[in-house]
Amino acid sequence: MALTVKQRFFLEILVLAFPLSAISGDPDIISDFVVPMGVNNTLLDGNFFTFTGMRPLINSDPPTNFTVTKATMAEFPALNGQSVSYAVLQKPAGSVNPPHTHPRATELLFLTYGVLEVGFVDTTNKLFTQRLQAGDIFAFPKGLVHYQFNCAENDFAVAVSAFGSAAAGTVSVPSTVLATGIDDEILTQSFKTDVYTIQKLKAGFAPKA
Repeated sequence: MALTVKQRFFLEILVLAFPLSAISGDPDIISDFVVPMGVNNTLLDGNFFTFTGMRPLINSDPPTNFTVTKATMAEFPALNGQSVSYAVLQKPAGSVNPPHTHPRATELLFLTYGVLEVGFVDTTNKLFTQRLQAGDIFAFPKGLVHYQFNCAENDFAVAVSAFGSAAAGTVSVPSTVLATGIDDEILTQSFKTDVYTIQKLKAGFAPKA
């Protein structure tokens, strides 16, 4: 089912509240905002500071694939220098956002619908996990490996993440390890498994034709 009025209300509250609590990860700017090169700042109006890319999500059907809709500096140039960005995560039942990091920002995830199992690993290799329900907020510290899993059997989940950077960056751990040409023998010893298993894992991350 599509998001209810109450769920949309939570989403709207989040949009208003998250910029105030974002943790900066970008250099400070000395102007009010950054005007893109080649643009006459005297011609700027409210449209420059408005991002409409989330509108299709409000009354969308339940997701059939894990989908991320971003509002970063790449999609929304007005964020340049503002040290904040967003992503809406739509997760079908049983879907996973694999282990990854954001090297330039903390992620503050707000679950608006469904349930999620989340976790991150700190620099001492301690795993922190939590099962979230709608209305919960979870912080993934900057640069640490983390994941999200929709543990529901028959229902989707929707979350909104705020980042303390206009370009937080995403580094996928499986893709980085398995799809960048590291020798099979090195991976075999590192993961204490066999070459066949490593090759099967690599095949899953090979570029699709």
